[in-house]
Amino acid sequence: MNRYLILVFVTALIGGCATIYSSPDLDRREKKHKQIAIVPIESTIKYNKLPKGVTIEQIEDMEIDMTYQFQDQLYIRFLKRSTEYRIDFQDVEKTNLLLEKQGISGSNISQYSKAELAEILGVDALISGKIISTKPMSTGTAIAVGVIFGVWGTTNQVDVTLSVHDGADSELIWKYNHVYSGSVGSTPENLTKELMKQIARKFPYQLK
Repeated sequence: MNRYLILVFVTALIGGCATIYSSPDLDRREKKHKQIAIVPIESTIKYNKLPKGVTIEQIEDMEIDMTYQFQDQLYIRFLKRSTEYRIDFQDVEKTNLLLEKQGISGSNISQYSKAELAEILGVDALISGKIISTKPMSTGTAIAVGVIFGVWGTTNQVDVTLSVHDGADSELIWKYNHVYSGSVGSTPENLTKELMKQIARKFPYQLK
């Protein structure tokens, strides 16, 4: 399948450019979709050496925390802009409940194809993503274990990939990727707020 990349410049706050991919088949496919689900976002924290007093288990807890916080924040942001799109967004609580009934969580969701997930959720398309953070965001788990800025420092770098797949055959129809840094990546709330500024008018399913 032929693919093309559209480079767009983002704000000076973030710096650099984001990469957005749109399938040549996007228009035909998106017209068939009525409901889309946001699945838990795969989250990874990269580190060279654990800070003193921080365990691998605590890092894993933070990754799980980020997985669901980012999913929830994306859902909230899309709902606020729902009048701009012609597709319905499935409630994330329903999404997670349906996945849980099938034994699917943020830690093993990558083992399932997008078509399998769409069938379980009863939707036409899926929003998924990956977050790779060089330092943990401020989350509930981070607060609990005391490893926020005082231990890790104030600068985060977060590589974000957001994708839309057709639920019928797992075909990738849209993808966004960018590396955020500084205060923008300090919390899931900040990151999704900045993310939506960049993708809101470029996301599929726009009302014409």
